[in-house]
Amino acid sequence: GPCTECSCSSGKDPDKDPNHTKKKENGDRLCIPKIFFGTRTHKQIMQISRELKRTAYSYVPMTILSSRDHTCIHPGVSHSSNRNEMCVELLEGKHGKSCSYYHGVHKLSEHHALQSAPGVYQAWDIEDLVSLGRKLRACPYFAARELMLGADIVFCPYNYLLDPQIRESMDIKLKDQVVILDEAHNIEDCARESVSYGVTESQLRAAREELDLMVSNNIRQKHHEPLRAVCCSLI
Repeated sequence: GPCTECSCSSGKDPDKDPNHTKKKENGDRLCIPKIFFGTRTHKQIMQISRELKRTAYSYVPMTILSSRDHTCIHPGVSHSSNRNEMCVELLEGKHGKSCSYYHGVHKLSEHHALQSAPGVYQAWDIEDLVSLGRKLRACPYFAARELMLGADIVFCPYNYLLDPQIRESMDIKLKDQVVILDEAHNIEDCARESVSYGVTESQLRAAREELDLMVSNNIRQKHHEPLRAVCCSLI
């Protein structure tokens, strides 16, 4: 039958070394690359994980990276329009409160339903992760990120791979890994979006007024005058 892990290529017994996917040989590159599978939408990730379930590879350790919009289950934060900031505030304990779901992450990331064991492990999608998270009162957002360490395949939207800021914040390292982009003809638009910034006319006018003030008060004139000229030309 097919080899249950890539033990043949690493020359190690996977049962004795569950971390073989992230072991480094003499500090060189990872011995087994991860596959990063980028899609345009979260809906497509659901379709692909459903397809993965039907193949002989449904046992392969995997994870799905997605935003808090899809994975936050904290009753206060998940209904807020500014989930990211509220989440960070809770984790920093700014107002004397913290997130009990975050502290239960290990219950979810170590749960047998998500672990790779013959006959137990099944490919899953975001909905499976979220409903299991609700059951265990554990955070799906951070559990998915933790599962990336041992995952052989990582599903995520394009911008997680293309946008350097998201890559950094999610700790995604693509060197020596395999990257698959589904429907790659959409990549140009996505790349353009990730380096574009929208600004309104009223924001430009407000910026020009502030710069006028700086210049007229002799505050770092040589820096502020060219900026003011840019604002004026855009307006």
